[in-house]
Amino acid sequence: MRLDERAWTEMTSHAAETYPDECCGVVVARPDGAQSVIRVRNVQDEMHVRDPDRYPRRARTAYTGHPEDLKRALDAAEAPGCGLVAFYHSHPDHAAYFSDEDVRQATPFGEPSYPEALQIVLSVYDREVRDAKAFAWSVADETYVETPLQRG
Repeated sequence: MRLDERAWTEMTSHAAETYPDECCGVVVARPDGAQSVIRVRNVQDEMHVRDPDRYPRRARTAYTGHPEDLKRALDAAEAPGCGLVAFYHSHPDHAAYFSDEDVRQATPFGEPSYPEALQIVLSVYDREVRDAKAFAWSVADETYVETPLQRG
């Protein structure tokens, strides 16, 4: 997977700006070959306030994407000549890994909702992205496995 420099800059800026909370968003391929990053608001804290039993974690350690933002991003990916490249989120003060919770969110019914899309995790410490890893759905392993992520 290759992220263009503009998409990389937008994702890392988003992660730094939202620190110490998690960020989330979508990378979309455009007809001209470039990639767009669509930020999705993290409403985890709002969900926690409304229903702390169902949403016990705060935005510092979890994310729930705003439904309207997510719809806008997915609609953009379905536009003529466009495509869904990846979903991304950050791990503030933690490594870039695809956690069990991340797998559960990406596979709500035991299979990925978007098997063709990569999952990118950004490790952020003190508003600085220190690492990023991409994960792809493996049919053979029935889970997400790390895959190379390149910039430029």
